[in-house]
Amino acid sequence: MHREVINLETSRREELVDITDRVTAAVEKSGVRDGLVSVYSHGATAAVMIQENWDASVPEDAVNFLRKLIPPGIWLHDRQDGNGDAHLKSGLIGPSETIPVIEGKIGLSTWQGIFFCEFDGPRSPRRVICTVLGDTP
Repeated sequence: MHREVINLETSRREELVDITDRVTAAVEKSGVRDGLVSVYSHGATAAVMIQENWDASVPEDAVNFLRKLIPPGIWLHDRQDGNGDAHLKSGLIGPSETIPVIEGKIGLSTWQGIFFCEFDGPRSPRRVICTVLGDTP
């Protein structure tokens, strides 16, 4: 097993940050040839999503869709700290993704990327925990 923490900063209230290269580096560093990598967002108002990373409009469309689906300012939790929508968005998307490791490489398709989803930013630091499990030579 190999665990690595990715620290990052976000610059907007809602954004998707492509972390594919950082997860790829963690997998390569692990030496695992065949197995799984778990990518987990550490925080109640963040999530992890696999989405197209070739066209920047796709992550932006995902953020815009979630804004329309779960608008800010109308939730009971907003009375506490004004981020009820962020909690609902992160719960809907989910805190983690599990991706196969195949012959030492992340098993994403050509157009897929791994995104950290910020719903209550900007924040620093944000943490993503990568845990790689599997066979090593």
